[in-house]
Amino acid sequence: MPKRVLIVDDHPELRKLVRLTLQLQDFEIFEADSGRRALELCHAQSPHLVILDVMMPGELDGYATCAAIKADPAVSASKVILLTARAQQTDFDAGRKAGSDAYLTKPFSPLELIETVSRVLDGGSSPAALVAAAA
Repeated sequence: MPKRVLIVDDHPELRKLVRLTLQLQDFEIFEADSGRRALELCHAQSPHLVILDVMMPGELDGYATCAAIKADPAVSASKVILLTARAQQTDFDAGRKAGSDAYLTKPFSPLELIETVSRVLDGGSSPAALVAAAA
């Protein structure tokens, strides 16, 4: 049975890049263009993994969406990879505080994405993985 992955980014071309990369694996993929829509899909689809852009317009950025996922017992089992161009220590700290399982910085290679997704889904993530994934 394929793992369910939710890709959340307000840029359709980035969602497409992530989707095309992950289609090489056995995943059932869903997409959202906002934090609000991501939360709706989390409840509807119970994804195993959420790949979540940090900087999104609207009321919920990636940090707030991640924190909402992790605080909700109905969906808190979903793993979250934050995906962003922001790579300062304060950004990693904010991701850790929000409860993310990994942090992948843009630009990223398809191989980096696949390795990060595999590590997180296999349970190899930890707070230290936030920094390792960004290195």
